[in-house]
Amino acid sequence: MLSKIESYGLNGLQGFGVQVEVDVSGGLPAYDTVGLPDAAVRESRERVRAAIRNSGFTYPMQRVTINLAPADLKKEGSIYDLPIAIGILTAMGQVPAQEAAGYVFLGELALDGGVRGIAGILPMLISAGEAGARQAMLPAENAGEASFIAGVKTVAIDSLGQAVRILRGEEPAKACERAPWQSAAPHPGMDFADIKGQQGAKRAAEVAAAGGHNLLLVGTPGSGKTMLARRIPSILPTLSFEEALEITKIHSIVGAVKGANTIATERPFRAPHHTASTVSLVGGGSKALPGEVSLAHYGVLFLDELPEFPKEAIEALRQPLEDGTVTITRASSRATYPADFMLIAAMNPCPCGNFGSRLSRCRCAPAQINRYRGKISGPMLDRVDLHVEMSEVGYGDIVSKSTGESSTVIRARVNAARELQRRRYANEGILFNAQLSGKQIRRFCRIDAQGEALLKRAFDALKLSARAYDRIMKVSRTIADLEGSEFILAQHISEAVQYRSLDQKYWGGGSGGK
Repeated sequence: MLSKIESYGLNGLQGFGVQVEVDVSGGLPAYDTVGLPDAAVRESRERVRAAIRNSGFTYPMQRVTINLAPADLKKEGSIYDLPIAIGILTAMGQVPAQEAAGYVFLGELALDGGVRGIAGILPMLISAGEAGARQAMLPAENAGEASFIAGVKTVAIDSLGQAVRILRGEEPAKACERAPWQSAAPHPGMDFADIKGQQGAKRAAEVAAAGGHNLLLVGTPGSGKTMLARRIPSILPTLSFEEALEITKIHSIVGAVKGANTIATERPFRAPHHTASTVSLVGGGSKALPGEVSLAHYGVLFLDELPEFPKEAIEALRQPLEDGTVTITRASSRATYPADFMLIAAMNPCPCGNFGSRLSRCRCAPAQINRYRGKISGPMLDRVDLHVEMSEVGYGDIVSKSTGESSTVIRARVNAARELQRRRYANEGILFNAQLSGKQIRRFCRIDAQGEALLKRAFDALKLSARAYDRIMKVSRTIADLEGSEFILAQHISEAVQYRSLDQKYWGGGSGGK
């Protein structure tokens, strides 16, 4: 007795079809699983046997052989419990084979026959739909997440018994209803109006948000670096449904999509502690899972106390910052994840934090300061578009009753600038200025003669690298977009160059490394 049931596996963000072949034959009772299963798949034997019996069905007292095809791809996790159980019941004639053939099955079984939620349901179903699947049966816990997938009828079940009743025609197969999606409003407790003073830093944050640029904040303790960084999500452009789907796919893989959090409604803000390892930042581990750079895709990765992070972890960010993707290679797997994020980093000017302070005296020796700043390499600095120094807030700013612009007002300007970029790059495969390639910079970043002369003087004076030149051009394009200007003018270049001045002050010259 043989049955074939369709299921899916996951390699990075891409799902791949898995055919669960079940053969029930004569002989002594036995249970074998082949097809490169991991430990969790092999352990399904006990879960499947108990679930079938506790659901009131007959488990075969014969030899059961499970083959997960294709046999050359590793199968991981408990997602194959449900298709294996359905395959056994189909082979035994307890489930109509024709009805089971119309579904893709995904789900983990409990010993009592219940069906538990699984991670990665969204990318698997998207891949299944692209491959031609039209129906899927999955855990009720994943219903909200799966309901946003167009083209695939998703049937959510609570138990193995319910799945069998649907396949037998004893219960209707109700498709998951798609809930309306809407981007969430900025968090009301995080508003730029709360920030006293720091007009220059707030302007830099607006420019960074408008063009998707990376931002480094340098300042003494208490100058408001963290406060500013944590309010940047409140001025980021409105999230689109396509972006929300891409974000949710990544978070689904790590099991972060549960309960009411079915699909992203706001851009991610990730703030790992400075003790984070390289693997936790860029991804990896035995299963090549995405790291913080991918979980921050289309959002913000905030690294507070940047020099306190391990140097190798900081340097590992260089490739994702440049390419917008990260590829994780292991002996048994290779996965590529998107990592198009805004890096917002904050650091003190020296180990004690008081270098350049008007209020406290710096106690650090020059060698200590150089060693501290040396943790941030030239090539890493080159990949950060805006460098901003934040000084202590004065007493007058603290007690002032006047408030600055609200996040709502700033966000409106950011949205307008992003809309300009969206229309401009509609046929270029990019969304915002930070993604411009060298060739695209020459096409879309046109400068007047005065601006060209100013940029040449800055390039020679600051000893800028070719990459730093590109960064200035991208930032200038964003500043022009915020003003609604088609051309990049001298004042736009001047402001963009100011955001590279800390190269000279803190690192003693241009960051010319590659």
